[in-house]
Amino acid sequence: MIALLPPSESKTTRRRGARLDLAKLSFPELTEARQQVAAAVSEVSARDEAPEVLGVSPNLADEIARNTRLFDAPTLPAAQLYTGVLYDALGLSDLEGADKARATRRVVISSALYGAVRLGDRLAPYRLSMGVNLPRLGALAAHWRSVLDAPLSEAAGKGVVVDCRSSTYAASWNPSGELARRWVHIRVPGATHMAKHTRGLVTRALVTDARDPRTPKALAAQLAETFDVDLHEATSPSKPWILDVSVREATA
Repeated sequence: MIALLPPSESKTTRRRGARLDLAKLSFPELTEARQQVAAAVSEVSARDEAPEVLGVSPNLADEIARNTRLFDAPTLPAAQLYTGVLYDALGLSDLEGADKARATRRVVISSALYGAVRLGDRLAPYRLSMGVNLPRLGALAAHWRSVLDAPLSEAAGKGVVVDCRSSTYAASWNPSGELARRWVHIRVPGATHMAKHTRGLVTRALVTDARDPRTPKALAAQLAETFDVDLHEATSPSKPWILDVSVREATA
Protein backbone atom coordinates (compact mmCIF):
# COMPACT_ATOMS: atom_id res chain seq x y z
CA MET A 1 0.00 0.00 0.00
CA ILE A 2 1.00 3.58 -0.58
CA ALA A 3 -0.70 6.75 0.61
CA LEU A 4 -0.19 9.57 -1.88
CA LEU A 5 -0.11 13.00 -0.26
CA PRO A 6 0.13 16.49 -1.74
CA PRO A 7 3.00 18.74 -0.62
CA SER A 8 2.38 21.95 1.28
CA GLU A 9 2.90 25.49 0.03
CA SER A 10 4.57 26.41 3.32
CA LYS A 11 7.90 24.75 3.95
CA THR A 12 10.29 24.71 6.87
CA THR A 13 13.82 26.00 6.40
CA ARG A 14 17.02 25.26 8.29
CA ARG A 15 20.26 27.15 8.73
CA ARG A 16 22.51 24.10 8.79
CA GLY A 17 22.39 20.71 7.16
CA ALA A 18 23.64 18.52 4.35
CA ARG A 19 23.32 19.80 0.81
CA LEU A 20 20.89 18.39 -1.73
CA ASP A 21 21.96 15.20 -3.50
CA LEU A 22 19.29 14.15 -5.99
CA ALA A 23 20.88 10.74 -6.50
CA LYS A 24 20.31 9.82 -2.85
CA LEU A 25 16.56 10.37 -2.92
CA SER A 26 14.00 7.57 -3.09
CA PHE A 27 13.03 6.47 -6.60
CA PRO A 28 16.52 7.11 -8.06
CA GLU A 29 15.18 6.45 -11.56
CA LEU A 30 13.72 9.96 -11.32
CA THR A 31 17.14 11.61 -10.92
CA GLU A 32 17.44 12.86 -14.50
CA ALA A 33 13.90 14.25 -14.51
CA ARG A 34 14.61 15.97 -11.18
CA GLN A 35 17.78 17.52 -12.55
CA GLN A 36 15.83 18.89 -15.50
CA VAL A 37 13.21 20.53 -13.28
CA ALA A 38 15.82 21.89 -10.86
CA ALA A 39 17.75 23.52 -13.71
CA ALA A 40 14.63 24.98 -15.32
CA VAL A 41 13.12 26.40 -12.13
CA SER A 42 16.46 27.79 -10.97
CA GLU A 43 16.89 29.61 -14.27
CA VAL A 44 13.41 31.12 -14.37
CA SER A 45 13.48 32.06 -10.68
CA ALA A 46 16.40 34.40 -11.32
CA ARG A 47 14.37 36.42 -13.84
CA ASP A 48 12.13 39.42 -13.27
CA GLU A 49 9.12 37.52 -14.64
CA ALA A 50 9.55 34.67 -12.13
CA PRO A 51 6.41 35.47 -10.07
CA GLU A 52 4.25 35.44 -13.18
CA VAL A 53 5.70 32.17 -14.49
CA LEU A 54 5.50 30.48 -11.10
CA GLY A 55 2.01 31.85 -10.43
CA VAL A 56 2.88 33.44 -7.07
CA SER A 57 2.80 36.92 -5.60
CA PRO A 58 5.82 39.18 -6.16
CA ASN A 59 5.79 39.60 -2.38
CA LEU A 60 7.17 36.05 -2.12
CA ALA A 61 10.55 37.09 -3.47
CA ASP A 62 12.43 35.30 -0.68
CA GLU A 63 10.65 32.01 -1.39
CA ILE A 64 11.25 32.35 -5.13
CA ALA A 65 14.92 33.02 -4.44
CA ARG A 66 15.19 29.62 -2.73
CA ASN A 67 14.77 28.05 -6.15
CA THR A 68 18.09 29.56 -7.23
CA ARG A 69 19.94 27.98 -4.27
CA LEU A 70 18.64 24.42 -4.36
CA PHE A 71 22.08 22.81 -4.26
CA ASP A 72 23.54 25.22 -1.70
CA ALA A 73 20.74 25.43 0.87
CA PRO A 74 20.66 23.12 3.92
CA THR A 75 18.26 20.22 3.44
CA LEU A 76 15.89 18.58 5.88
CA PRO A 77 13.78 15.43 5.78
CA ALA A 78 10.49 15.65 3.89
CA ALA A 79 8.75 14.76 7.15
CA GLN A 80 9.93 18.10 8.52
CA LEU A 81 9.94 20.16 5.32
CA TYR A 82 6.20 19.96 4.64
CA THR A 83 3.87 21.64 7.11
CA GLY A 84 0.25 22.73 7.35
CA VAL A 85 -3.16 21.31 8.22
CA LEU A 86 -2.76 17.86 6.64
CA TYR A 87 0.68 17.28 8.12
CA ASP A 88 -0.40 18.56 11.54
CA ALA A 89 -3.23 16.01 11.55
CA LEU A 90 -0.85 13.27 10.40
CA GLY A 91 1.39 14.05 13.38
CA LEU A 92 4.62 12.54 12.11
CA SER A 93 6.75 13.91 14.94
CA ASP A 94 5.18 11.66 17.57
CA LEU A 95 5.23 8.41 15.60
CA GLU A 96 7.58 5.81 17.00
CA GLY A 97 8.80 2.30 16.33
CA ALA A 98 6.77 0.24 13.87
CA ASP A 99 4.35 3.13 13.22
CA LYS A 100 7.19 5.40 12.15
CA ALA A 101 8.67 2.66 9.96
CA ARG A 102 5.32 2.08 8.25
CA ALA A 103 4.92 5.81 7.62
CA THR A 104 8.36 5.94 6.05
CA ARG A 105 7.49 2.98 3.85
CA ARG A 106 3.88 3.80 2.95
CA VAL A 107 3.70 7.58 2.58
CA VAL A 108 4.69 9.05 -0.79
CA ILE A 109 4.54 12.82 -1.28
CA SER A 110 3.88 14.25 -4.73
CA SER A 111 6.25 17.11 -5.56
CA ALA A 112 6.50 19.48 -8.49
CA LEU A 113 10.27 19.66 -8.03
CA TYR A 114 11.17 16.14 -6.96
CA GLY A 115 8.38 14.11 -8.58
CA ALA A 116 7.73 11.77 -5.68
CA VAL A 117 9.55 11.45 -2.36
CA ARG A 118 9.40 9.54 0.89
CA LEU A 119 9.40 11.02 4.37
CA GLY A 120 13.08 10.36 5.03
CA ASP A 121 14.36 12.03 1.86
CA ARG A 122 16.44 15.13 2.56
CA LEU A 123 15.11 18.00 0.43
CA ALA A 124 15.99 21.63 -0.17
CA PRO A 125 13.11 24.10 0.40
CA TYR A 126 11.54 25.42 -2.80
CA ARG A 127 8.52 27.20 -4.23
CA LEU A 128 6.91 25.44 -7.18
CA SER A 129 3.47 24.08 -8.01
CA MET A 130 2.59 21.11 -10.21
CA GLY A 131 0.34 23.41 -12.27
CA VAL A 132 3.29 25.46 -13.56
CA ASN A 133 4.61 25.46 -17.13
CA LEU A 134 8.37 25.99 -17.10
CA PRO A 135 10.18 27.48 -20.10
CA ARG A 136 11.68 24.79 -22.34
CA LEU A 137 10.43 22.03 -20.04
CA GLY A 138 6.69 22.60 -20.41
CA ALA A 139 3.88 21.48 -18.11
CA LEU A 140 5.26 19.88 -14.98
CA ALA A 141 2.37 17.43 -14.63
CA ALA A 142 3.12 16.04 -18.11
CA HIS A 143 6.85 15.96 -17.37
CA TRP A 144 6.33 13.78 -14.32
CA ARG A 145 3.57 11.68 -15.83
CA SER A 146 6.08 10.32 -18.33
CA VAL A 147 8.35 8.83 -15.63
CA LEU A 148 6.32 8.14 -12.48
CA ASP A 149 4.36 5.05 -13.46
CA ALA A 150 7.04 2.39 -13.00
CA PRO A 151 8.43 3.50 -9.61
CA LEU A 152 5.05 4.24 -8.04
CA SER A 153 3.46 1.05 -9.35
CA GLU A 154 6.34 -0.92 -7.84
CA ALA A 155 5.99 0.96 -4.55
CA ALA A 156 2.28 0.10 -4.35
CA GLY A 157 2.99 -3.59 -4.81
CA LYS A 158 -0.13 -5.71 -4.28
CA GLY A 159 -1.77 -3.18 -1.96
CA VAL A 160 -4.10 -0.27 -2.55
CA VAL A 161 -3.18 3.22 -3.72
CA VAL A 162 -4.78 5.63 -1.24
CA ASP A 163 -4.94 8.94 -3.07
CA CYS A 164 -5.14 12.05 -0.90
CA ARG A 165 -3.75 14.42 -3.55
CA SER A 166 -5.43 17.51 -4.92
CA SER A 167 -6.45 17.48 -8.57
CA THR A 168 -3.40 19.59 -9.49
CA TYR A 169 -1.02 16.92 -8.19
CA ALA A 170 -3.14 13.97 -9.24
CA ALA A 171 -2.49 15.08 -12.83
CA SER A 172 1.12 13.91 -12.49
CA TRP A 173 0.26 10.19 -12.18
CA ASN A 174 -2.77 7.93 -12.36
CA PRO A 175 -2.46 4.18 -11.72
CA SER A 176 -3.16 2.08 -14.79
CA GLY A 177 -3.91 -1.51 -15.66
CA GLU A 178 -4.50 -3.93 -12.81
CA LEU A 179 -3.32 -1.39 -10.24
CA ALA A 180 -6.11 1.01 -11.26
CA ARG A 181 -8.60 -1.44 -9.75
CA ARG A 182 -6.93 -0.83 -6.38
CA TRP A 183 -6.85 2.97 -6.66
CA VAL A 184 -8.97 4.81 -4.08
CA HIS A 185 -9.44 8.57 -3.93
CA ILE A 186 -10.22 9.90 -0.45
CA ARG A 187 -13.02 12.46 -0.65
CA VAL A 188 -14.32 14.57 2.22
CA PRO A 189 -17.87 15.57 1.27
CA GLY A 190 -19.45 18.82 2.38
CA ALA A 191 -16.47 20.03 4.36
CA THR A 192 -13.91 21.67 2.13
CA HIS A 193 -12.21 23.40 5.04
CA MET A 194 -11.86 20.01 6.77
CA ALA A 195 -10.60 18.05 3.77
CA LYS A 196 -6.89 18.39 4.48
CA HIS A 197 -7.38 17.70 8.18
CA THR A 198 -9.43 14.57 7.52
CA ARG A 199 -6.97 13.24 4.93
CA GLY A 200 -4.19 13.71 7.46
CA LEU A 201 -6.16 11.70 10.02
CA VAL A 202 -6.86 8.98 7.45
CA THR A 203 -3.16 8.70 6.62
CA ARG A 204 -2.29 8.48 10.31
CA ALA A 205 -4.85 5.71 10.78
CA LEU A 206 -3.25 3.77 7.93
CA VAL A 207 0.34 4.08 9.12
CA THR A 208 -0.51 3.18 12.71
CA ASP A 209 -2.21 -0.05 11.63
CA ALA A 210 -0.17 -3.09 10.59
CA ARG A 211 -2.87 -4.32 8.20
CA ASP A 212 -2.19 -3.90 4.50
CA PRO A 213 -5.51 -3.80 2.62
CA ARG A 214 -5.41 -5.31 -0.85
CA THR A 215 -8.78 -4.10 -2.18
CA PRO A 216 -10.88 -0.91 -1.99
CA LYS A 217 -13.50 -2.80 0.02
CA ALA A 218 -10.91 -3.97 2.54
CA LEU A 219 -9.63 -0.41 2.87
CA ALA A 220 -13.15 0.90 3.45
CA ALA A 221 -13.84 -1.77 6.08
CA GLN A 222 -10.63 -0.95 7.90
CA LEU A 223 -11.26 2.80 7.97
CA ALA A 224 -14.91 2.25 8.95
CA GLU A 225 -13.63 1.23 12.37
CA THR A 226 -12.64 4.86 12.98
CA PHE A 227 -14.48 7.04 10.44
CA ASP A 228 -17.87 7.27 8.75
CA VAL A 229 -17.24 5.98 5.21
CA ASP A 230 -19.12 5.43 1.98
CA LEU A 231 -17.41 3.58 -0.87
CA HIS A 232 -18.28 4.23 -4.52
CA GLU A 233 -17.09 1.86 -7.23
CA ALA A 234 -14.98 3.24 -10.08
CA THR A 235 -17.08 4.38 -13.03
CA SER A 236 -14.48 3.29 -15.59
CA PRO A 237 -11.16 1.39 -15.70
CA SER A 238 -9.28 4.71 -15.78
CA LYS A 239 -11.04 6.23 -12.76
CA PRO A 240 -10.46 5.62 -9.05
CA TRP A 241 -12.86 4.23 -6.53
CA ILE A 242 -14.16 7.06 -4.36
CA LEU A 243 -14.17 6.68 -0.59
CA ASP A 244 -16.12 9.39 1.18
CA VAL A 245 -14.69 9.83 4.65
CA SER A 246 -16.00 11.93 7.53
CA VAL A 247 -14.69 12.26 11.06
CA ARG A 248 -17.08 10.41 13.31
CA GLU A 249 -18.86 12.65 15.78
CA ALA A 250 -18.24 11.78 19.39
CA THR A 251 -21.23 10.38 21.23
CA ALA A 252 -22.06 11.19 24.82
